[in-house]
Order: sequence, then structure tokens, then C-alpha cells
Amino acid sequence: MRSTHKIKSSLAKVGAAPESLPEITTDAQASGTSLAKVSSAESSPGSHALEDKGTATWSLTAWVSEVQAFEARAVRAQAWETQAFEAQSRASHPKATPVTEAEAAPVLKQRLLAEKVQVPEKEKSEVLITRPFWSNKAEYLLAQMGYTMRPASLWSFCYLWLHSGGGIFLIIYIFLLFLIGIPLLFLEMAAGQRMRQGNIGVWKVISPWIGGVGYTSFMVCFINGLFLNVVTAWILFYLSQSFQYPVPWEKCPLLENASGFDPECARTTPTLYFWYRMTLKASDSIEDDGPPVFSLCLPLFLSVCLLGVFMLNGLKWTGKVMCVLVSSSGLIMLCFVVRSIMLEGAVFGLHYMTIVKISAIYNVNVWRGAGNQVLCSLGLGFGSIISIASHIQSSSSCLNDAVIVALANLISMMLVTPFIFSVLGFWATQLTHRCNEKNTETLLNLVNMGILPPEAQPPQNLIGNPTSIFTSWFNSLSNPIKKEVLSHVPECNLEEQFLKIKESTNFAFLAFVEAMSFIPGSVFWSFLFFLMLLNLEMSTMIGIMDSIITSLQDIFISVQKYTKLFTVVVLMIMFLCGLFFTRPSGSYYIRLLTDYWTILPIIIVIIFENLAVKWAREASSFFADMANLWGHPMYSIIRWLWSYLIPVVLLALSVTTVFQLSLKNITYLAWDSSTSKEIVRQYPSWGLFTLFALLLIVILPIPIYFVYCFTHGIPFNSTSWDKPVISSKSLPLSFQLTPIKEVENEEILQGDIEIADQPVV
Repeated sequence: MRSTHKIKSSLAKVGAAPESLPEITTDAQASGTSLAKVSSAESSPGSHALEDKGTATWSLTAWVSEVQAFEARAVRAQAWETQAFEAQSRASHPKATPVTEAEAAPVLKQRLLAEKVQVPEKEKSEVLITRPFWSNKAEYLLAQMGYTMRPASLWSFCYLWLHSGGGIFLIIYIFLLFLIGIPLLFLEMAAGQRMRQGNIGVWKVISPWIGGVGYTSFMVCFINGLFLNVVTAWILFYLSQSFQYPVPWEKCPLLENASGFDPECARTTPTLYFWYRMTLKASDSIEDDGPPVFSLCLPLFLSVCLLGVFMLNGLKWTGKVMCVLVSSSGLIMLCFVVRSIMLEGAVFGLHYMTIVKISAIYNVNVWRGAGNQVLCSLGLGFGSIISIASHIQSSSSCLNDAVIVALANLISMMLVTPFIFSVLGFWATQLTHRCNEKNTETLLNLVNMGILPPEAQPPQNLIGNPTSIFTSWFNSLSNPIKKEVLSHVPECNLEEQFLKIKESTNFAFLAFVEAMSFIPGSVFWSFLFFLMLLNLEMSTMIGIMDSIITSLQDIFISVQKYTKLFTVVVLMIMFLCGLFFTRPSGSYYIRLLTDYWTILPIIIVIIFENLAVKWAREASSFFADMANLWGHPMYSIIRWLWSYLIPVVLLALSVTTVFQLSLKNITYLAWDSSTSKEIVRQYPSWGLFTLFALLLIVILPIPIYFVYCFTHGIPFNSTSWDKPVISSKSLPLSFQLTPIKEVENEEILQGDIEIADQPVV
């Protein structure tokens, strides 16, 4: 009792308020340095340190200065819920009190309980702003699922299923999903939950020398966010046009004098014309420049505004939005599955789902495509998974979460695949019908003009099944007549039409838009289709924006006080930068990035993420901590995968990807306005140089950060990586953790009792 009074009196002399004694005491205990020295001086027999005012003043001055340094960092400590949990855990294991001192402790504890020491509400609110939590586990899981269900990944999965061995590709994909997909997803989730940081800060803490991988991941996420916003603008433009009847991509537009159809549209299909000329206003090549297309600027601005509405009101509002977006997308998808299997030609499309090519299992390209699809479909390497996971309590079982999210992603792709194959079968059937009808009309004219003999006259009534009727008539002709007919009209083959499906996302727009125009009630189904695409794209963009904003806030701590304003500024920057992709040649740049660039930095980021955990503590300490925290028996298996197998698989994947891209012609589909057709063009040499330069710029932070840490003597292994930390504004020279500000009176009192119970001289 007298010791506590003396300490408070000394604090008053050096300018510290007696009320701050509990916080000072606990912070000094957390540091483990100054308090240990003072305690040892107090407890030594015959010591008169506290009796000497000069000595006490000098010790307490140093003590207070250290405490003030801790206080400056403690404002940015982890969220109050976790702090309370840790405080209760530590309070439940108090130190053993010596028998000779047991009588004094209850008296002091009663006195201090009456003081009711609490952290100011202002500091509490600042900490809550720094790291908010999801309202519940369901919102967190839906946020992770919504981020992974991007339309481009769903389309590429179906394309690879069709062109990479059918059922064999599915088996390889599921095998790689469990071999590398779920362990890497667990890695990012565990890092985000445990470190309570954005993408940039996490890797600085796990392994300082590999801290640059966070900056690389951030740049990849930002660049992808720019053109994904433009894709959302395309969807919004189509959605706004789908309220017309008939939809504008169903028929060619009339000329201004209404004397006929636009000749450019008459030479092609209405769908192609609307896509290239009305939506993109595409140039004939990537070298043809021009200002941003005004009709796309407004949808782009609207897409940015929607993101702002979904994110500005905080994480709890964003969680509710994600619930609506993901659940509505799943419901619409189910409606389309039911409707699509009833379409004409759906059985033909579903037939390709059952094809199994055993020889594909020996094809390296099939394994490469499946591996890249696993990484892209789960959204690994962008940092969004880490940022989303940093807002959930670390007591949750993130290995189970990783399995749930991965399986939900797989189920969504398995659900959308029959829908896509059915619609594409219907699309190919309708185009084949129209081709045969056009051939019939052409042949009738040629027979009437005497160019073809009467034997070449086709049946005039093709109502019911034009393809079947025309094919039966054509097969009944003699070989000379067949050759003569084919010299004037093309052969309409249903299978060839179906296999014209291309990997490009643009083709998904074209094929599905055209298919929707054939369905009865095309206005309703078109609206529903683009609403589903909008929901999926917005849920992905919310994850990307969360990664961008969280990472920047962890670097620039001061902006955390102005979260809404900062979010608006970031969104406006993304809008202005995204205008680059709304130019007439913008879609060609998007194709360049998606087809030839994005996958390489993603693989590099994932490799260094894996090596960071492997090298930081040989993965053992990290996994031991995960096992103690979540108690899952699978941690030893995943540790072995992280440490040995996954690095080898990722290295093989990167080598085969680079080799495949080096053999591939860097081409793109361009619009030729003179012929109204798509033509294949080769990217210019400066385009390839830009591709390489952008890749180099993005991965440059990794070696720069490595060299910086090496030259400044920063240890390779962080000494505090296994605890929640805060980020710094610059490259960290040390990684000592900020002590957590206590939120429970029992935690504070425990520290006071330990000091007060020292022998008083």
C-alpha cells in the first residue's frame, strides 16, 4: 500500500498523472524491460532505491518516456473484442502470490476496483475504426465466396472443361484444388486472421525480407480492379439497354431516313454490331487511338458510385450487401439452370459435359490450365482474401472456412456449367437453323435464275426443325449435286458451330447475348442475365476494393480517421484511371492483360507467400500456433504440403506457363469496319514491351525490399510475427509489437498488484 502511494507521488513529480498508473504498469510489463529493472531494484534486500528521490525521479522519467512511446503506438492496437478476449485469458492465469504477501493483495485489489479504470472512449473509437469486424460468421463466409465467384473464372472453367479433356479436366481440377488450392487459401486466411493486417503489412511481419510481395500483390490487385470496373460498366450499359423491346442487339438499326438497315450491321450479325460499334465503338486496331467513349463513361462512373454506396457505411453494411448479392446471384443461377435445360439444343450441349478424354491426363497443358484455373478461381495472390479475413475473430476455424469457401466455389462452377453448356447448345442450334434457312433462300434464288439445276432445289417449308429437314434433303442428293450446292453455300454443321466457343470473355458476352435474344421473353431473360452478372462482378469488386483500401490505410495511418473521405478519393482515382480502358482501343488492352499478363505476377506472388511462411520459422511455429488456436488435426499434413510439395508444384506451373506463353502468338480479335468482321491481329512490338515492362515494375518491390532489409541489417525472421500487429508508415527497421491496451479491469489490476506486492523498505 505504501509502495503504491510512493510510486504515485513520484509520478506526480515527474509530470505523470497518478490515474495513469495502471496503464503504465501494464505497458511496462508488456515491454518486459524497464519494469523488470524497477521491480528487481525494489525487491532486492536492503535496497533504498525508492527512498532516494533523485534516483526515483531519474528511473521514473525514463519509465514515463518509454510509456509515452508505447502510448503513441497503442492507439493503433488490435480491435477491442480480441483485446478483451486476451485480457480475460491472461487474467484467468494469475501469478502465484507468495504466502507472506497474500494478505496485502486483496486490500489493494478492493481499493483499485473502486477506481474503475477505463480507456477513454475517444481512443476506443479510434481503435474500432482501425480494424472493424464482420457482424457474424455467415457474412464473412459470404464475402469470401462472393469474391471468388467472378464471371470470368466461371466462363474459363467451362471453356477448359470443353477443350481440355471434358471429365478428365474436372478430375484434375478437383485433385489440384485439394492439393494446392485449399492449403494456399488456408494460408492467406490464417495470415489475415492472425496478423490482423492488410495485404502489405502481413508479409512484413511474417518475414521482413519478403515484405515486398505485399506491394506487388497490391499493384496487381489495383490494375485488375481498374479494368474490372470497366467490365462492370459494360454490364451496366447492356442492362440499361435490355429494357427496350425488342432488345437492340436482336435486330439491326435502321438508317436515319428509315430506308433500310445500317449496311455495316447488314454485313454481320446484330449481336456483333451492337458489341463492337454501339458499346465499345471499337477501333480497327490497338494502334488507333481516341478519346474515352462517352456512352461508357457514365456506366463506369455509376459502377464506382455503386461501390461507394456498398462500402462507405462500414463493414457491417457491406456484409449485408454481400449477403444480398451472393444469395440473389445463386437464386438467379438456379432459375437459369432450370430454364436452360428446357431449351432446344440443350441436350446437345449437355452431351459435351459427359465426354471423357483419357489421353488428356498425359497432356501438360491440361494440368497447367487446371492449376492456373485453381489459382484464379479462388482469387489467390490479390490480397483480398487476406484483407477480408483480417476482419474476423482469430478464434474461428479458418481451415474449415477455407474448405467451405473452396467447395462453395466448386459447387458454383458445377452449377453454372450445365447452364452454360445448355445455353451454348441452344445458341449453336439456333445459328445452325438460321444458316440452313439462309442457304435455302439462296439456293431457291439460284435455281430460279438457272444457275443451279432443278435437282438442287431445297424444300421450301422448313418449319419445325430447319436443320433436320435441310440435312435430310442434302444427304439425299447425288455427290455431283452436293459439290455444286456446296460451291455456292456454306455447310451448316451444328458441332462445328458449337466448338467455335472461344476463351475470351468478350465471346461470353456475344454468345449469351445472342442466345438470350432467341429465347421467348428475351427482354426479361436478358435483364435477369445481366443482373446476375452485375451481382457477381460487384461482389468481386467489393473484395478487391477492400484489399486496396485496407492496405493503404495500414500504410498511411492518419487516413484511418477519415475512412469515408479516403474511400471516395480512392474510388475517384480508380474512375479516372479506368477511363483509359473506355477508349476505342481499350478492350484490346484488357484482352492483353487478362490473356497474357495477370497470371504471371499472381504465380510469383503466391510462390513468395508460400516461401515466406516456409522460411520464416520453417512453418513449424506458425502451424503450431494455428494448431493450438484452432485445434485441427490436419495441420501437420498441410505443413508438409506448404514446405515441400506446393513450392515444387508452383515452380513447375510457372515454368510451363512461361514456356506456353513464349510459344503462343500474342494476338487479339479486332473489328474490321470495312468488312464488318472479326479479324485476328498481332500485338505490335511496343505492346509486348509494355507487357514486359509492366511485369517488371510490378515484381520490382520484391527484390528492392529484400536488398533494403539486407543492407540495413534487418533480421530475416521477425521476432513478433505470431501476434497481432500494426503497420508502419515506412519500411520497418524493427518489428517489435505494440503492447495491447487493456480493456478489462482485472487485467489492469493484476499488473498493479504485482508491483504493489514488492517488499517495501
